[in-house]
Amino acid sequence: MALIELYDTTLRDGTQQEGISLSVEDKLRITQKLDELGFHYVEGGWPGSNPKDEEYFRRVKSHQLKCAVVAAFGSTRRAGTAVQQDANIKALVESAARVCTLVGKSYDLQVTHVLETSLEENLAMIAESVGYLKGLGRKVFFDAEHFFDGIKANPAYALQCVRAAAKAGADCVILCDTNGGTLPHTVYEVVRKVGQEIHAPLGIHAHNDTDTAVASSLEAVRAGAVHVQGTINGYGERCGNANLLSVIANLKLKMGIDCLDQERLAQLTEVSYFVSEVVNMAPNSSQPYVGASAFAHKGGLHASAVAKLEESYQHIRPELVGNSKRVLVSELSGRSNVVWKLREMGLRVSSEEVRRLVEVIKERESRGFQYEGAEASLELLVRRGLPDYLPPFELVDFMVVVEKRRRPSLENGGDLLSEATVKLRIGKEVIHTAAEGNGPVNALDHAARKALLQFYPKLKSVRLVDYKVRVVDQGSGTGANVRVLIESTDGSGTSQTVGCSTNIIEASWMALADSLEWWLLREKAT
Repeated sequence: MALIELYDTTLRDGTQQEGISLSVEDKLRITQKLDELGFHYVEGGWPGSNPKDEEYFRRVKSHQLKCAVVAAFGSTRRAGTAVQQDANIKALVESAARVCTLVGKSYDLQVTHVLETSLEENLAMIAESVGYLKGLGRKVFFDAEHFFDGIKANPAYALQCVRAAAKAGADCVILCDTNGGTLPHTVYEVVRKVGQEIHAPLGIHAHNDTDTAVASSLEAVRAGAVHVQGTINGYGERCGNANLLSVIANLKLKMGIDCLDQERLAQLTEVSYFVSEVVNMAPNSSQPYVGASAFAHKGGLHASAVAKLEESYQHIRPELVGNSKRVLVSELSGRSNVVWKLREMGLRVSSEEVRRLVEVIKERESRGFQYEGAEASLELLVRRGLPDYLPPFELVDFMVVVEKRRRPSLENGGDLLSEATVKLRIGKEVIHTAAEGNGPVNALDHAARKALLQFYPKLKSVRLVDYKVRVVDQGSGTGANVRVLIESTDGSGTSQTVGCSTNIIEASWMALADSLEWWLLREKAT
């Protein structure tokens, strides 16, 4: 089978997901990362639709890309407009992009009710737009919008549309499941049929409204498609687009189809996290292949088996996609899980100590602690039980004051002041500090850091990135146990810590203190 072309549309289709908005700088950073991964095409946006995309195409010209070719997206000419005079076509030409991707209707109902033109005029719009850009020396991809709906409703007309694009010289005709409602077996049948009808390379553009976009993309390839469009992490409008990371891994590892070399395949996890950081979306821990939980083992039976034979509960070696296996520790854990975690930490303890630790973990989780998502706190729990462990600091006491400064009125909601005082024993000294914050936990964080930075200046790079509160025992009202989970980062790695108490401030301090102590422990180890 021929090399499968990878076409990424994260910078356009991906940004149509609710909550995602990218600056020009963001788009350039993602373009560079996808080029490093080895993608063949990166769709930069729709020139002429907004100033941001116009600036992107101006600036991307100065970037020396090694693999990826930047594509500009636009629509066929407007009905009743000469192609040379069409503003959208002009914008595509002015973008200077070597590849132009044209979207055109291939569903008769869309033509008559959305474009409000005739079926014959739509065919002319497709042919003239493709032919004009080809005449200017551009590579042209034609996205046949709503194709799978169109071929179901009016097969003859849908085929006329893609034939018009192919005859005009389209370098690839992409069949779009725009509504995401087509199941994979139908995609296979349709792609195979179209391949017999037109003489042009075929591609697939699948949306995920039935949760089958990846499967549909694979079936399209199996039926003869040589070009796959999608987004990183499956970002996109409504339920998203086909997740290109899963498509790549499945093509390469499961179907033996060339789309990316082995060395670059190992960058998939890194790219997933990089893009999620840039778009400011929390990574999906359960995402296949690249998610943090993709190769995580919680049950004691599973952990015991994986320790003896990794493939017993793993379908591939996680290192192939840049991921790693994880063994979780919780109240469901057995000795195997704990022994595994101890080995990861470089610790060896007696069987009796392992048994005791299992009981401690189960007892603490019965009180509301949860260690499977707070491995930094788990490590500290283990190390604090060792006879030679010396903590970098110890709490003497803390006090938090939250004061309402002004009486609220209709015009002014009033100001809240949060102030914390903290006493920490660091070595032989007791340091007493105070700080304000935009909330009690923020104030505690500031006060603790003010003391610690005097002794551990490298802690300055560590910051909190997430703070979650969960009520453990619902129905207990304000006396319920609450669990606090904190995630922090130093810019290159992350840690997760947990605290639990009926007092939310105490639970927060537990998680916060664990976070600070873990980073100091890591710094000492390096």
